Amino acid sequence: MDDNFRGRCCSIEFHMNQAQSELIDVSQLKVGMYVELELGWMAHPFPTSSFKISSDKQINIIRSLGRQQIRYVPGKSDLHAPATGLAARTNNTAPVTTEALLTSPNPEQLARKQRSELLSAQQRDLMACERRFGQTVRQYKQAIELMHNQPRVAMEQCRELVNGFVGEMLASGESAIRLLSDGMGDKLAMHPINITVIALLLGKYMKLPASEMADLGMSAFLHDIGKSKVPDRVRWLEDSFSIAEQKAYQEHVAQGVSLGQRMELTPGALQAIAQHHEMVDGSGFPARIKGDAMSQPAKILALVNRYEDLCNPSRPAAAITPHEALALIFAQLKARFDPLVLGAFIRMMGVYPPGSVVQLGDERYAMVVSVNSSRPLKPRVIVFDAKVSKHEALILDLEACPELGIRRSLKPASLPRAAMDYLSPRQRICYFFERAVNTPQKEDAP
Repeated sequence: MDDNFRGRCCSIEFHMNQAQSELIDVSQLKVGMYVELELGWMAHPFPTSSFKISSDKQINIIRSLGRQQIRYVPGKSDLHAPATGLAARTNNTAPVTTEALLTSPNPEQLARKQRSELLSAQQRDLMACERRFGQTVRQYKQAIELMHNQPRVAMEQCRELVNGFVGEMLASGESAIRLLSDGMGDKLAMHPINITVIALLLGKYMKLPASEMADLGMSAFLHDIGKSKVPDRVRWLEDSFSIAEQKAYQEHVAQGVSLGQRMELTPGALQAIAQHHEMVDGSGFPARIKGDAMSQPAKILALVNRYEDLCNPSRPAAAITPHEALALIFAQLKARFDPLVLGAFIRMMGVYPPGSVVQLGDERYAMVVSVNSSRPLKPRVIVFDAKVSKHEALILDLEACPELGIRRSLKPASLPRAAMDYLSPRQRICYFFERAVNTPQKEDAP
């Protein structure tokens, strides 16, 4: 194909595309319109340059880009075409003068400023979560040090922290579970904090009363305190344990209940600690109880504990992704857990929990970093883009991109090397909670 022929083809295609679209003033933009920004990727904050407007927020962003007119595609839109040309100027605004065009802000500068502000905001949000996580780690370690000699003081400190979590979750509307940076805290503290965050979000999702939420939070935060009374070598269960080592490991449950009694925990919290390794099919320990003999907080705690152990085992090489952990629990272990609790957990976490590596519908690679428990199928992701530094990658909210979804989950090892380095899948999954991003409407859980 010669260059002249290629040039004629491009010209024909350009004019065909022009015929299928029209320029409209930015004042006429409405939700439902399909628009083409005709700007470079770095000149705007959207994932693609052509998309259907889904919210007033997107309209405001487009208007902030400094363009007087935007290309609109009626055939791809969900509303009738607006008035255009002379009629549009007559009915809405006066014609744009040359002076106004010359003095209008540079759209690329505006887009870069907005992108910088978005990056700063998301970095502040992450740092706020990580700062609170770090404070919680310190409080947990302090409680472990105090509970032997000052158990009542330790209990009061833990109760204040847990009640703060519960109050914030119940008062702040929708909550999201957030993936933190790799290497946040040691396993001894990270494990109970992960479980506390997930268990409380699940309790909220299941509409537990405030009293049960308080018992759930205290038992989740303190469920493993008995491990401080067992030998270091048996604190984390290994498949290679002998029968004697398994018995020594299981002793942490009774030790935890004993310490909880000294701390004067409520009967509900003590029961959940005593039952956090029980299973509804009777296969758990230490009492091998079944079904309704377990309290609701204990049923939640047992499931979340198992999920966390799969994502963060004592041997990092044995870890599986959050998506794989959910799939394994549902496919192979669901008889061990209460069906109502398991169903709610899967709906809350979504098919792709934070930490999952995925491929989007447009073939791009991404990592899930946040899931709104009310909209689990529309998580927020970081997208691999070789043209953008990973330190400047914007988090993409899939709910704001109705045309874009997740195609499949991936094992991190299957990522191309460049995507692996960019997304940096976590070796340890570390969670905290944050207020969910603003969303236009609530959808029913699947």
